[in-house]
Amino acid sequence: MLNISDLPLQLLPSMPSDRLLQPFWDYLLFHHLPFISSPFFPVLLTFSSYFFFSLPFAALDLLGERVPLFYQYKIQPDRQPTLGMMAKSFMTTLYNHIFFVLPAVIMSVFILPTPTLPQDAPTLYEVFTGGLAVLLLFDTQYYIWHFIHHKHPQLYRWIHAIHHQYMAPFSWLAEHLSIPELMTVGFLSNQDPINLKCHPLTSWCITIFSTWMSVEDHIGYDLPWTLNHLVPFGLLGGAPAHDMHHRKPNGNYAPFFSHWDKIFGTAVPLEKKTMRK
Repeated sequence: MLNISDLPLQLLPSMPSDRLLQPFWDYLLFHHLPFISSPFFPVLLTFSSYFFFSLPFAALDLLGERVPLFYQYKIQPDRQPTLGMMAKSFMTTLYNHIFFVLPAVIMSVFILPTPTLPQDAPTLYEVFTGGLAVLLLFDTQYYIWHFIHHKHPQLYRWIHAIHHQYMAPFSWLAEHLSIPELMTVGFLSNQDPINLKCHPLTSWCITIFSTWMSVEDHIGYDLPWTLNHLVPFGLLGGAPAHDMHHRKPNGNYAPFFSHWDKIFGTAVPLEKKTMRK
């Protein structure tokens, strides 16, 4: 749930300001207030982002060698996901959201205070700095969680192993998680923007962007225009780093950035392609 300030009972046109996002925020408040203030909105935003971001890469995997322009960048060309594998991962995600995430949201409605929305939009600077801070914080939290679950055999077996069901990642695998891992990741993702006092619009932007980064990490293609190539100095691991984590799960524990793996010596050297022996 979002910890945000009060919204006036009657919305008034915003005063001129340097907030470039204000017209968009006013539009959301005037025309979609019941929808965006619903506790189910963040869940829908996350799941729909996951679905629409994953779908093109799923089609790309099914087409395979018939699209050589993209297939040449396949990291593990000898391990092609099947339609059955994709369907299983997607149905696991759907099942988890219907039977665990949605009930948790319903319970929170009766426990947590009803959130309200501020009238002022965030500045672009606030969206950028708040988003970056949340991503860095989550990256640190998940690096620690991930490292512990790989080093503790029982935690790995009962909580994290389901995510490593396949050695070659594909886009639908981004949300292929056990219930404990899903709830942990969900709690951190929701709580971090609250702790850092982010604007709701910033939080929603982070949700969409982090979902994209998670899907991109799992696509199994080292495309030249993905974020790990666009962001300089190797700051992001991207699909090559996470692909190596699935092949050799003894390193590359950070979900997005590369600095913690480099600092603690858990970075695994990357390989472009492998062939099954």
